[in-house]
Amino acid sequence: MNRYRTLISGTLLALFAAAGAGLVAFTYEQTADRIAANEREALLKSLTALVPAKSIDNDIITDLIRVSDPELLGSDSTTVYRGRRQQRPVAAVLTPAAPDGYSGPIRLLVAIHYDGTLAGVRVVSHKETPGLGDRIEEEKSDWIYGFAGKSLDNPSLGQWKVKRDGGVFDQFTGATITPRVIVRTVKNTLVYFQQNREALFKPVTSVPTDLAGND
Repeated sequence: MNRYRTLISGTLLALFAAAGAGLVAFTYEQTADRIAANEREALLKSLTALVPAKSIDNDIITDLIRVSDPELLGSDSTTVYRGRRQQRPVAAVLTPAAPDGYSGPIRLLVAIHYDGTLAGVRVVSHKETPGLGDRIEEEKSDWIYGFAGKSLDNPSLGQWKVKRDGGVFDQFTGATITPRVIVRTVKNTLVYFQQNREALFKPVTSVPTDLAGND
């Protein structure tokens, strides 16, 4: 009798487990497309905030390559979204990381016009100290907007530092490390772009995915 009850209980548990797994799979199947669409919309919103949709006529989300230059871009794989108009390059949005933030890596979007001037910078994710380092968020302060229009000539390369280090960029009271590493990462991204600009805008089939920051 006990063996029979054990068999029944085991069978019921197996059925419940199968039903649960089926429900999860069904739910995922029904929502996967919606999730993907929402993620695409969020990414497009971030990109077009830096490279306005009216300035390009291609699909900037799908016109992308992945490059590698850990020294300048802070990661083994960096995505580059390319904006074009009538097939001519307009701007690129790179996704470098500042690996040495105060509380861990800081991931950025760095948009650069074809002529080498910054269209803008945004913080994608970070773990900086609330109330101090988190002023890099556009919701917390306008500090991040200060990069727009800058280039390797404006300011000069030697002035791409926070003011405490002899540069032109503001630091935060009680939090110098965070703005320091972002300024350095943005400068390095501009250097990478300058070294690889023509290659970055070549058709996907012609561009190696492991560009090492060389002409």
